Amino acid sequence: MEIARVAAGLFVRHGLRATRAEDIAQAAGIAPRTFYRYFATKEEAVAPLYATGAQRWVEAVRAAPPGGGVLRALEQGVHHTLTPGVGVSVSSWEWVRTLLRLAEATPSLGRVWAEVCQASERRLGEVLAERVTRAGSSRAGGVSETGGVSETGGASGADGASGASRASGAGGGSGASGASGASGASGADGASGASRASGAGGDSGAGDNVAVAGEVPVVTPDLRFAAAVAGAAVRAALEAWAAGDGPVEGPDGPVELALRNLAALRDFPWGQ
Repeated sequence: MEIARVAAGLFVRHGLRATRAEDIAQAAGIAPRTFYRYFATKEEAVAPLYATGAQRWVEAVRAAPPGGGVLRALEQGVHHTLTPGVGVSVSSWEWVRTLLRLAEATPSLGRVWAEVCQASERRLGEVLAERVTRAGSSRAGGVSETGGVSETGGASGADGASGASRASGAGGGSGASGASGASGASGADGASGASRASGAGGDSGAGDNVAVAGEVPVVTPDLRFAAAVAGAAVRAALEAWAAGDGPVEGPDGPVELALRNLAALRDFPWGQ
């Protein structure tokens, strides 16, 4: 990670084109051959930074409290990851802006960003499957975690969009982790058709954030699509913010933009 930080600092201060792999190695206190043992190109040196942000977003969704529904978990993941001083220090956000701009303007770095976002999207799909699987089990026991009323008659867990998910379409956005999605430029988009939960039995009191013991969560095509939409929502928000000069907080900051984009999933049939 130290090499990644050094590379990012050089890219921010001197630009990508003016920075050589040898410059990164020297600044990091390693030999060039050691640098190339870990990275094939200078652009790949910042991949761990992109990946850390993407992983933070996925893990925040996984760790969101049960009972609020999948969309709420995604929104809480956004707050945890993109709120200045929580996921990323306030002073680091200008670095984030510059690295995202470089990814947008430079195809070689954009590919690194896109690969990180694509990997993040796959992991997010697995996390969504875990939550929906748990919700299916809870529904069988009388409580629905994904929204709506359980067939067995229990109360419904509040899904719906949070107050922050207002207007907005799906998360479009430019090319580079969708984080490009959670990380930046790649990502994907839209809302979907009928996603089913694996829904098996067993009463679980633990909520929807962990898979049922002995039951393997299945990433259905619908959940894969939902993960792509969610990743694009965050990626597009980051890229739109980075393209301008506005503050990191406020209605046009990454958090509010991402929440508006996530409204595209408001009516997604989680586990139905």
